[in-house]
Amino acid sequence: MKGIVLAGGSGSRLVPMTQVLSKQLLPIYDKPMIYYPLSVLLLAGLSDILIISTPRDLPAFENLLGDGSRLGIKLSYLAQEKPGGLAQAYLLAKDFLAGDASMMVLGDNLFFGNGLTPLLHQATASAHQGKSTVFLTQVSDPEGFGIAELDGEGKLISLEEKPEHPKSNFCVTGLYVLDGRASDFAEHLKPSKRGELEITDLLDQYLRRGHLERIVLGRGFTWMDTGTPERLLDAANFVQSVQKRHGTIIAALEEIAYRKGRISAQTLRDAGQAAINTEYGQHLLRIAQEKSLTHD
Repeated sequence: MKGIVLAGGSGSRLVPMTQVLSKQLLPIYDKPMIYYPLSVLLLAGLSDILIISTPRDLPAFENLLGDGSRLGIKLSYLAQEKPGGLAQAYLLAKDFLAGDASMMVLGDNLFFGNGLTPLLHQATASAHQGKSTVFLTQVSDPEGFGIAELDGEGKLISLEEKPEHPKSNFCVTGLYVLDGRASDFAEHLKPSKRGELEITDLLDQYLRRGHLERIVLGRGFTWMDTGTPERLLDAANFVQSVQKRHGTIIAALEEIAYRKGRISAQTLRDAGQAAINTEYGQHLLRIAQEKSLTHD
């Protein structure tokens, strides 16, 4: 399975902050926004990941993340010349995917929860069996999101993008695990009234065939779309609160890579030393020390 981070768009809701900088490079408390969705793919165990962004912003992402070797993974980059809807990502990534199943996460989404990793593994296992998965959560303002309708037994029966009269408050989050047909299905989509290839239309291709499952992120999980100033601030406050309360770091990429066995303790220490004047760097050094003591 391959991973995709869709980090394009104009960031129009965050102007003037995004006038010269991708929104996915803006900070959420103590690290760039893109660290959070990228951490989801690392937690899922993926090692071949494509980052899609604008021609203007791609060099900045490459400068930040490199080829992925410091995380024990492979990172590739692809330009999205003009935003054309979330489903367009599967057209752009067709050669990269080469018929493989994929997990795509939106670059401005934050997911958090102690039980998240098992759910990611559940979705990837389903994809290898020909089933695709969407992750849902309940929201108070369903008019602004893709909305899923569930029947009395909790089975997914319909999807609708930003409905005037929502059939539920179950929102489709920006995390999609699709089998190898995604690019082929996307080729047959027609632009919506908004002029975009809608992700809900792509998901509907799976739903109509009975090949779409849902995972509901209930209590104990947090999902945030950080695409507005208010939501960006909410996310920063959330991360600061959790990290201070629990003495940990959310979306510490090097820590995840280390715990997944992708990088060595020395590489982890080197990353910590490079950021030693920050809580982030000191956290990485503590993790390396804890593991070394465990192995003594």
